[in-house]
Amino acid sequence: MNRRDFIKQSALLSAGAILTPSLFTEAKAIKKFGAQLYSVRDLMPKDAKGTMKKLAEMGYTQFESYGGPDFLWGMTPKECKTFLGDMGVKMVSTHFDMNKDLDKNIERGAEAGLKYMLCPYLGPQKTLDAWKQKAELFNQVGEKVTKAGMKFGYHNHDYSFKPLEGQIPHEVLLANTDPKYVMFELDLCWIVAAGQDTVAHLQKYGKRYELVHIKDMVKDNNGKVTQKDLGQ
Repeated sequence: MNRRDFIKQSALLSAGAILTPSLFTEAKAIKKFGAQLYSVRDLMPKDAKGTMKKLAEMGYTQFESYGGPDFLWGMTPKECKTFLGDMGVKMVSTHFDMNKDLDKNIERGAEAGLKYMLCPYLGPQKTLDAWKQKAELFNQVGEKVTKAGMKFGYHNHDYSFKPLEGQIPHEVLLANTDPKYVMFELDLCWIVAAGQDTVAHLQKYGKRYELVHIKDMVKDNNGKVTQKDLGQ
């Protein structure tokens, strides 16, 4: 699947989704775009502020951070908010480890002005009951994040879209999480890599998604998928 076909499959996404400028003209229905800092993960630990400054100079006005050593990159929440604000940038969201210092990180995220805090990875679960347990955990974490004035969500990989016991685990997560407390960030590459129909999925569950990741994706002759981050 080439980039243009990839965008066509994502045409049902809402205007709140985020893309890179290089794809912006191809996805005219999507109004907002930003940079996923994980895409420049080789640079961020070396010079976080300098890297973010260069991204801002390229025209990015929204960032999604990630755990790294610290999703605020050594700054206090106030310092981070001021640093980005002075460049006309807002850190909209972050991936973070919900199993470590949860209350502290929620407080820091809220103080920094984030709108979303996201679980980036769960790993494959062996049973559907295990997925339901994760869904309940999401509800609990999501309630805390919601009370702090933000939204909690989950970023998928391919494993949650691979059938298990006759069902799609990701659909189990969707069915067993409370929309008041849990939203979802769709990684378009991984749903396609799992062999699922993106358009059909979004027609059914589109209201649960508020963010999207876009990547260049290439399939070899054996159907193996490789990817390159383009942004969020």
